[in-house]
Amino acid sequence: MAIAQQELPDLSGKTDKVIMFVGPCSIESEEQFAQAAECFHDMGLSWIRGGTFKPRTNPHSFQGLGLPGVKIMHDVCAHYHLKSLTEVLDTEMCETVAKQVDGLQIGARNFQNFSLLRRMGKVAAEHNSLVMFKRGFAGTIDEWLAATSYITNEGAKNVMLCERGLRTFETATRFTLDISAVPVLHKLSTFPVCVDVSHAAGQRDLVPSLAKAALAAGADAIMIEVHPNPHVALSDSAQQLTLEQFKRLFDELSGIAHALGKTLV
Repeated sequence: MAIAQQELPDLSGKTDKVIMFVGPCSIESEEQFAQAAECFHDMGLSWIRGGTFKPRTNPHSFQGLGLPGVKIMHDVCAHYHLKSLTEVLDTEMCETVAKQVDGLQIGARNFQNFSLLRRMGKVAAEHNSLVMFKRGFAGTIDEWLAATSYITNEGAKNVMLCERGLRTFETATRFTLDISAVPVLHKLSTFPVCVDVSHAAGQRDLVPSLAKAALAAGADAIMIEVHPNPHVALSDSAQQLTLEQFKRLFDELSGIAHALGKTLV
């Protein structure tokens, strides 16, 4: 693939800040989302994530609040001075959502939805939005980088790649986290790399170890699902940390980051 043949710098450790994209799998109510946002604001973090449109395997599962959820995200983030990230599922919603949030996410199921990638790139360029582009369940790194060009060719400048685990024969975890993708992507491209440890783990007790591994591997950002009360969450309850669990993990990650000369933001 062409991008792998170019003389590109190795950007491992190019920044001393590691962004934490944390928040509930789904925005379920203003009260729930505000409780999480207040916690992250008090911790000095800069971003919150939350699902407003949920691409679920089972059509009878909770599908997200949709546009009312986007409004909750906008209003809560304005109050707590946090930047916002949410997934967009189709081309029709890109412009509407981009007007109310800071970051647009492309999920694993839309990894090669080229119409959405092009539209997302165009809208992100117009609104100066972050695009968080997740790897597909079975996508190779070459395919991932090629698909990213559909976004950047439309003018998007602020693109981050997100490793979230692959579907393999292993069933002990929800997906198999490809931690080697972090240094490989730094070697082959100039894109910053995020690691979504929650979707790879599928179980909250495994999240801390994977987060530490991602930080040690040189990830530019880490995504962790955190919910005020995971046991009543309407989606992915098993993999979400409580606020207190996240605070403890954050302290541990901060120690590792300090040893690496980095700061969590």
